[in-house]
Amino acid sequence: MRDATLCFLIKEKEGEIAEVCLAMKKRGFGVGRWNGVGGKVGDKNKETIEEALIRETQEEIGVALSKFHKVAELTFIFAPNKDWNQVVHTYFATEWEGEPQESEEMKPQWFAAAEIPFTSMWPDDIHWLPKVLEQNFVKAAFVFGKDDIILKKKLSAKKIIKRTSLKDSKERRGNEPSEKLRRRGGKKGRGATRGGLDKI
Repeated sequence: MRDATLCFLIKEKEGEIAEVCLAMKKRGFGVGRWNGVGGKVGDKNKETIEEALIRETQEEIGVALSKFHKVAELTFIFAPNKDWNQVVHTYFATEWEGEPQESEEMKPQWFAAAEIPFTSMWPDDIHWLPKVLEQNFVKAAFVFGKDDIILKKKLSAKKIIKRTSLKDSKERRGNEPSEKLRRRGGKKGRGATRGGLDKI
């Protein structure tokens, strides 16, 4: 199953998440929906999950991540098309360089955390995104049928979050490489992902 990334820029106030940057998908798979930014992990250059996260965010909204932490690991099974199946490694970013900019793929916009437009997002988002906004780590699986109807779901949440800077990430890969950081992308070529790039 292919690995993919998903990133949400966040702004905090008094220790709580106040704003979230979403992006409107302008074309391809998921067009017309608000989402985070991201895409598949490339295997051509033996890209790690976090390297893909940084690259995709730069390409899609023009910001360079410097501090981020993983908030969810989401498995998506698409019964109508198994080629879309993927594990999406989801992150919140708290520090970055530059301001979110519109690209050919995505149009970013800031939303108050209490005003997330769930009716214009993927139908699974309402099940797990509120939990990570409450600073839980979520592990979930969703099975989709035709017309993006959720046929099955399984979700667990744990109140543990570790924040990771770009520097810390590089040091961890150099000193204690973990299984997650060694994981690579799936099949070569283009495919549908929940982020913005490399979708059909």
